[in-house]
Amino acid sequence: MKKLFARAFLFLCAFGTSAVVFAQEVAVADVGFHQALKTKFIEGSADFMSLVAITLVLGLAFCLERIIYLNLADIDPSKLLKGIEDALDKGDVEGAKAIARDTRGPIASIAYQGLMRLDQGVDIVEKSIVSYGGVQSGLLEKNLSWVTLFIAMAPSLGFLGTVVGMVMSFDRIEQVGDISPTVVAGGMKVALITTIFGLIVALVLQVFYNYLLSKLEGILNKMEDASISLVDAAIKYYVKFRK
Repeated sequence: MKKLFARAFLFLCAFGTSAVVFAQEVAVADVGFHQALKTKFIEGSADFMSLVAITLVLGLAFCLERIIYLNLADIDPSKLLKGIEDALDKGDVEGAKAIARDTRGPIASIAYQGLMRLDQGVDIVEKSIVSYGGVQSGLLEKNLSWVTLFIAMAPSLGFLGTVVGMVMSFDRIEQVGDISPTVVAGGMKVALITTIFGLIVALVLQVFYNYLLSKLEGILNKMEDASISLVDAAIKYYVKFRK
């Protein structure tokens, strides 16, 4: 939890610094950052910009949920495995189960499922660890598909706004019968602003998604190493107490 809060604090500091720098760059004629953002949002057509904003909010919500879940699931398995191995070395199966049951995270859950079937043989224990490992992997990957969906949707909605803005420009040209810059400027502005915001949303969500993937890969590697250690501990238990 301390690592989670430390990372969140560093992220908020970096985000705050970036926001200040961006606000200073966009502030023109004493116009504040929020006012400038609101103006661009309205100029980009509220219909399409609202869809892009909803995509950002939902994408960040899923990212935050996964960040919290994965950080809580990411524990150092060495203490858990040592406790289980020491208990099994003494023949204390119930003590090993208690250690696994009282520890959070997917590795502890896998260990507990394997220990529950310790009296059925090493092969059953290994199959149980592999099968339940697949279940835990699915839980770790849950909702990541929604993040990829919003990453794809954000620029698509921006490009849709671009097409609509171009159509608006041609409609104006048709009505006025002139192709001067003032006639097409409004539609072109809608096209460019929606595209920019859609790409920004996709980039932000992509950064979070890559972080989630790296976190997930690290946890899966720990699960694989722990599974091998658990099977080895079960074999040692059978050799020592089930000859």
